Amino acid sequence: MANSSPSLRRAALLVSAVAVLGLTTACGDGSGTVSSPQTQSGTAAPAGGDTTADGSGTPAATSSGASTSSGTGSDSTPSGSSASASTSSGSGGTSTGSGTASGSRCHTSELSAKVGGNDPGAGQENFPIVLTNASGRTCTVRGYPGAAFASADGRQLGPDPQRETGTTVTTITLKPGQSAWAGLSFSNPEISGAKTATPATLVVTPPDEKDPLKVKWTNGTVPVSGNASSVRLSVFSAGTGA
Repeated sequence: MANSSPSLRRAALLVSAVAVLGLTTACGDGSGTVSSPQTQSGTAAPAGGDTTADGSGTPAATSSGASTSSGTGSDSTPSGSSASASTSSGSGGTSTGSGTASGSRCHTSELSAKVGGNDPGAGQENFPIVLTNASGRTCTVRGYPGAAFASADGRQLGPDPQRETGTTVTTITLKPGQSAWAGLSFSNPEISGAKTATPATLVVTPPDEKDPLKVKWTNGTVPVSGNASSVRLSVFSAGTGA
């Protein structure tokens, strides 16, 4: 190279610069960056329950297939069917306040669901949604269920139920075999004049879970649109609501 002409040396330098530029373009962070695919981390929205740190019960997220929408409502607790806290081995769970209860939350796979009998009053139809701990361990439920009426082919019937507000949210500790209930209420369609449909199932999602439980609906028509078509949910209490 000592005897090379100036023009040959300039050509060699030009080739080296092009090679360096190519490497810079492939590894840099400019608009021409070539990089591996990036994945975004995230948490799936809970399907129901008290998702707030202060236990206020204000809904934070929703999941398709089960209603968790917030709203106002009254008389959504079946009248005359209060559930008291129990520490026995019977069907009632133990209700606690804002303190931490023993055991972690109950998962869908550990629970069974049913709809209790109607306790009508003042033009209202009132049903307890009952979750029972079917596992061999102690676990907890807290807040609201997700709920939606569904047709035989899985379509949701009517708008999302509303959550009753102004109630105290407590943590319910369920030993194996114990139950907790939440109120499901709506105006009698024959009185309100709302449009109706007859569901095949009630889809119930335990608090803070994503997977639902399906309960056969055998209680006739429900309001789905028009006058007084709102369906309301209350928070879970200890017992079966009977």
